[in-house]
Amino acid sequence: MLGAVMKFICLFLLAGLTVACTSTTQTPAAFAAEHPEARLYDETRDAAADVDAALIEAASSDKNAIIVMGANWCHDSRALAGWFETERFQTLLSENFVLRYVDVGQKNRNIDIARRFGLDEVVGTPTVFVTDTAGRVKNLETAPTWRNAASRDEDDIYTYFANLTPARTSD
Repeated sequence: MLGAVMKFICLFLLAGLTVACTSTTQTPAAFAAEHPEARLYDETRDAAADVDAALIEAASSDKNAIIVMGANWCHDSRALAGWFETERFQTLLSENFVLRYVDVGQKNRNIDIARRFGLDEVVGTPTVFVTDTAGRVKNLETAPTWRNAASRDEDDIYTYFANLTPARTSD
């Protein structure tokens, strides 16, 4: 009798867990529909040369630079790149930033770039550095916090980067 009661309790709990999990789990297609995605991390590029060029362009055009260290295999890297490809972000970015994507591969490819900007390693992807017009990192504390980019709100992402636009003096 005790065995039958235990079996009933286990089945009851298992059924409850199944319902709870299936009622809150989204299908991959539904989850992907919440944000755009782009695969812009090219492992064949010379990342150091790309970053150097971005910093030179940023300085000469009075813009800040955004260096996104991520990978095409990373859902959050693709999500952030996808937001950056939308019209809303393109306006903000083109007016205020020079943007470059750096592929980190699976084993900290291009780690020298992260070290150049003050991090010993890339602990999550994407890691996003924003530099001022002189190439100094403006967001070192929050640069490695983007590994949840796919679940962030579009307005919060926009506000974050809008707050890091270059300080310009009025003529």
